[in-house]
Amino acid sequence: MIEIAIPALALALYTAAAWRVQRRRGTVAKARAVSFGVGAALLLVALNAPLESSFSRHMAQHLLIGDLAPLAMVLGLTGPLLRPVLVYRPVRALRVLAHPLVALPVWAVDLCVWHIPVCFDGALHHEWLHAIQHACFFTFGAFLWAALLELLPGPRWFRIPHRLAYLGVMWLVSLGLSQIFIWSPTAFYDYGSVGDQRLGGGIMLLEGSAVMLGVFVRLLWSVLVPSPDRGAAPVSG
Repeated sequence: MIEIAIPALALALYTAAAWRVQRRRGTVAKARAVSFGVGAALLLVALNAPLESSFSRHMAQHLLIGDLAPLAMVLGLTGPLLRPVLVYRPVRALRVLAHPLVALPVWAVDLCVWHIPVCFDGALHHEWLHAIQHACFFTFGAFLWAALLELLPGPRWFRIPHRLAYLGVMWLVSLGLSQIFIWSPTAFYDYGSVGDQRLGGGIMLLEGSAVMLGVFVRLLWSVLVPSPDRGAAPVSG
């Protein structure tokens, strides 16, 4: 099943990259490896969760796929681990999606467009479109976190004040969308009642607020205790 194969492949590639780094007398922090493993586990759970035509369960699934799993996996990565794929020109070209002025608006548009009723219902009724939806949530979520946490070196001007503002905009987008679901007197989608929709909005609000607070603390902590293994690896050699 592809729902199992995707997380398994991610773990296999990570293991191979970690072995390569260690073979070259580098190190991969255990905390990073655990974080990536947690992200893969969250992705596995989300892709195989029973949804039973419930909007709130779909919301929880989408938050796992588009927010928590990519965040945990990005926290598990470093420049040296990415070196094997950075040698390929098409992969390097994708780095533009991790630029903060690109990643944030693309993520916001992706999140909002997929929650337009015709798009959301279409994904529920067509398996191929549902797969695209999940791929978009995960991919743009990963680029969003990669830009904020500077998995690879970002623009020189993107310092802590700008990153905190970036995080604030993320929270406002999530907050605004969750409020629509919480306060709407009608259900927008084919699946779920008004009460179920409000529950989904509440889940989005609580998850988003908790994650943003945690990342806020981490950003401030990174100023006091910089990570020695973060940053880009050379793309050749």
